[in-house]
Amino acid sequence: MTEGEFFPRQEDSVTDRLSSLHGRHEAAGASFTDFAGWRMPVRYTSDLAEHHAVRQAAGLFDLSHMGEIAVFGPAAGDALDHALAGRLSAIAEGQAKYSLLLADDGGVIDDLVVYGTGADRFVVVANAANREVVAAELIERAAGFDVEVQDVSDDIALVALQGPRSEEIVREVDGFDIPGLDDLRYYRVVTGDFRGYEVLVARTGYTGEDGFEFYLAPDAAPLLWDALLETGAGAGLVPAGLACRDTLRLEAGMPLYGHELGRDIRPAQAGLGRVVAFATKGDFVGRAALENAPDETRVLVGLAAEGRRAGRAGYAVLATDTGAADAAVGEITSGALSPTLGHPIALAYVDRAHSAVGTALDLDVRGTRVPATVVPLPFYRKTK
Repeated sequence: MTEGEFFPRQEDSVTDRLSSLHGRHEAAGASFTDFAGWRMPVRYTSDLAEHHAVRQAAGLFDLSHMGEIAVFGPAAGDALDHALAGRLSAIAEGQAKYSLLLADDGGVIDDLVVYGTGADRFVVVANAANREVVAAELIERAAGFDVEVQDVSDDIALVALQGPRSEEIVREVDGFDIPGLDDLRYYRVVTGDFRGYEVLVARTGYTGEDGFEFYLAPDAAPLLWDALLETGAGAGLVPAGLACRDTLRLEAGMPLYGHELGRDIRPAQAGLGRVVAFATKGDFVGRAALENAPDETRVLVGLAAEGRRAGRAGYAVLATDTGAADAAVGEITSGALSPTLGHPIALAYVDRAHSAVGTALDLDVRGTRVPATVVPLPFYRKTK
């Protein structure tokens, strides 16, 4: 895998932002990529080694480029119900929920995770490239509600520990107190203390594995990073870059904004109709457009192929009974040779008539037809 496959290189810019962990990444020999205005580690040793470490033991990610927006006040839940597709007012303190920020026409502006961090207090986590637009939209949509919206991204670093040995490692870190860790289930969050620093500890992630995401002050992040790596060294923990994070999320069938999600995609197309709370709340931005939308002609599916030639984003998907290379019935949005499964996988939007599980299709891989089959998602599911 080359750097350009998931993270196209851009010209170096003096405006590239550096996380508070940048020195740690340099010392570890990381290769960097320009991503959403940040200089972030794309790999340390090899994509494959880091990918397998997360599946078999644990990997440590710097995700400090993500955006965090605080929403608080007596009407915070109501404001989020209006602004987002889900019913966020139902989130209790200590819970998390995946949601969507929709445009008026029902297209996806961003996909988000919302944490309930206190009474009438929430933290909305946005994709790095969408931080500013998400903050602006939430501020605008909160007008008229008794609520405050603040972009607190610059005050927060984000470190993610992912993999089956994550909990074992966290329990052994000296000076890390996480109340209720025994009962901290998936999509739950609690406030912990790491050597005097407050840490928001969320049992969430983007890899398909068990793990944690730690939100804390930027000046504390290097201390936690060092402590986790030192504690986890014997358990197989390694620092991991953004390239393997992409293959991990692809295997787990998780959408990536700009690939499976965008302003021209409605939730039902992406298999996210369940995220939209039509029945449990009133009006919200994008509701009318979704209710009046025609049936989607193309929908997101998973594709599995044999051999070693993987389809990539933008490659055409062809019906098996067509001879012309331009007779496409779909297009790949993400694809790779799966490190875990050992064969090519892809997410693609295809015509509904060709979307049933078991349907045989072809991938146009640089002019060569590669047979593929529609398969259930996710491609990979962790074992308990």
